[in-house]
Amino acid sequence: MVSLSSTGFAVFGASLVAISYGLARFAFGLFVPPIRADLQLTPYVVGIIGALPLISFLLSTLVAPLAADRLGARNTAVLSGGFGVVGLGLISQAIGPITLGAGVFACGVCTGLMMPALTAAMQVLVRRSMHGRVSSVMNAGTSIGVAVAVPTVLFLDGAWRYAYASFALLAGIGVVAAWFFIPSVSRIIPSNAEPPAPINRDQWVRLAWLSVFAFLMGFVSSAYWIFAPDLVVTLGALPLSQTGWVWLAVGIAGLGGAVVADLADRNNPPITHALMLTLLSASLALLAASPGQVLLAAYSALVFGLAYMSLTGLYLMTGIRLLPGRLSMGPVLPFMAVSLGQATGSPVVGRLVDVFGYANSFSLFAAIGILVAILSPLYPRHIDHGPEEEEHEDDTGLQAAYDHQLQWVDGEEPPEIEMFESEETTGS
Repeated sequence: MVSLSSTGFAVFGASLVAISYGLARFAFGLFVPPIRADLQLTPYVVGIIGALPLISFLLSTLVAPLAADRLGARNTAVLSGGFGVVGLGLISQAIGPITLGAGVFACGVCTGLMMPALTAAMQVLVRRSMHGRVSSVMNAGTSIGVAVAVPTVLFLDGAWRYAYASFALLAGIGVVAAWFFIPSVSRIIPSNAEPPAPINRDQWVRLAWLSVFAFLMGFVSSAYWIFAPDLVVTLGALPLSQTGWVWLAVGIAGLGGAVVADLADRNNPPITHALMLTLLSASLALLAASPGQVLLAAYSALVFGLAYMSLTGLYLMTGIRLLPGRLSMGPVLPFMAVSLGQATGSPVVGRLVDVFGYANSFSLFAAIGILVAILSPLYPRHIDHGPEEEEHEDDTGLQAAYDHQLQWVDGEEPPEIEMFESEETTGS
């Protein structure tokens, strides 16, 4: 294994996330117009296919922590990349809805396995004080991957098969890199860490509300992720190459989501949630109202990218806050809820497009988003864990949760942290 610095691992992790999340999962909507035309698919069929990677993401997320524990970080990352290579390759050779669906399903498995593998590796390679910052950089890889997909549309007009073949090649390079740069140890556990406290009723209630909001946001956003490029081509008669600018705007604006989420976590999450969900809904309505104007479409994409990434980041922070010390559960539940909402919304919007058309369908989803935003005062606030937590009041993110787990019963940090590893070692 080649050792990486904290900065190097953050950049490397962001690259793998760009492939597994950006290219293997979210880039699909960018290529819906040529794929639908070449394979003669209806919007409803596209909606069902668009839900498959979200379903496989949910299934793989359930087993990913066990896989990272049993197989180790390196093997799990390599397995994730392998599913990416297979999935992207199948999409590039798709001859109908079955092979296309199999490809996107495999891509969803790739997405679900990658982040747990990187998290396990991060605990080995990165100092605890850097966990939050490194995680933020890696999460930004999604926006980078979405932006990277744009040149293939601009310069390979209509050649979606070549684009996905190139993505498969990048995923193959990622597999090789993961083998050399990710350690084989499965995890490191502080030997004197206090076990997380049992989840109480108040936490379950707030987690339930968080999951409901995450599900509904995923439901509303599914219209944009799957059908926005097809809308501007079909309804706005824009050239296929112009859709690339829409996805580029999503990727660029999404980079600011981490900053907004952090500010919201420190200040007023319900107000930020209402604002960002209103912006996300407005982006759908704006695109439906002006699909033929590329500048307005790009502006809509900027608003959507910022709102979506801000909301997912806020859900991540809230989940960690509600369940400090439970990194395998707190941030996972809202992300599963978002994916479940997208998997549910994708075929629904496809059917609505078949019956009512793009403009009415997007407007309906925008209205649903506004109604959910009105309910934002119910968004779960932080739980007061007692006076012993006050000195850590400003700590947020993964680092705060990890530090909380290292507290002794009396609330003081242990003077010395003894670490033990699994049977494999970092040098193997």
